[in-house]
Amino acid sequence: MGFGTREDGMRAIVYTCGGGPEVMRLVERPVPQVRAGEVRVRVAVSGVNPTDWKARANGSDEPEQVPNQDGAGTVDAVGEAVHGLAVGDRVWVWDAAWRRAGGTAQELIVLPARQVVGLPGCASLDVGASLGIPALTAHEALTAHGSVPDRLAPGALAGMTVLVTGGAGAVGHAAIQLARWAGADVAATVSSDEKALLARRAGAATVIDYLREDVATKLRSVHPAGADIVVDVDAPRNVTASLASVADNGTIAIYATSDVDDLVVPGGPAMARNIRFQFVLTYTVAPVAKDHAVAAVAAAVADGAMEVGDAHGLPLHRFPLDRIADAHRAVEQGTVGKVLVDL
Repeated sequence: MGFGTREDGMRAIVYTCGGGPEVMRLVERPVPQVRAGEVRVRVAVSGVNPTDWKARANGSDEPEQVPNQDGAGTVDAVGEAVHGLAVGDRVWVWDAAWRRAGGTAQELIVLPARQVVGLPGCASLDVGASLGIPALTAHEALTAHGSVPDRLAPGALAGMTVLVTGGAGAVGHAAIQLARWAGADVAATVSSDEKALLARRAGAATVIDYLREDVATKLRSVHPAGADIVVDVDAPRNVTASLASVADNGTIAIYATSDVDDLVVPGGPAMARNIRFQFVLTYTVAPVAKDHAVAAVAAAVADGAMEVGDAHGLPLHRFPLDRIADAHRAVEQGTVGKVLVDL
């Protein structure tokens, strides 16, 4: 079978069972039709996140699942009752494959208009494909503090200190950028000189190598009161350092763990200092919180605050669609930076 976008067909990646990257295959599918309230997007770049390979490994309830939640491209068709979007507009999409058979690893995707967001001319499609899961997760984590507005904006975090653990990761990178855009002083933890450079390029003023330095001691040497917000990538392993680093009445926002599921919290010290622990899963936040996150991220993009690439602290690694297995493998193996699939 020959592949290539036609009026009645398109290329897509699908899998029918869980397993390794090899379960994904390239097929030709009919062009999806647009109904009222929906938008069809011609995907140019699909972003790959850890959640994508984990979903693939676990399998799907759908007969055929197209992977990947994030992507960017141009509007191809607009259904009735859709306002503010037109054919040809550059856009980014979010949660494309959440409880849906069609992710962004296909040439054309149809989504509710709410999940299709305009991309300003100052932002590349690579930026658009790198938003979604990382940026919306970061926004939810940064707004978990009781005194922070529900929607970030310039000045919303003025006077506050944010500590981002894993500052060279995709969510960490987005958290650093959003926190800086909102006016916070930002510190980040890393595990190598290479990652330290990336965190600084993203905007972290204080960078701590947690393998060689005591995180709380280094942080408090610069910010004696500690961090108002800790954005934590691995709470089971970081809980001692995060508690020592967080300010009284501060928040530890937890968005991921590695291979350790149990979180043991020293209840007495946490209670005595009124520390809030907030778990974050962007898929299941309340719709109003997701709308706030999308609006804030879109505003930050328009201000040029969410750039990607090596110079901005998030190296890009590109794969063609027919090598999506290699793209998923790269993310699964912990490649530093953002993995993108070009369609």
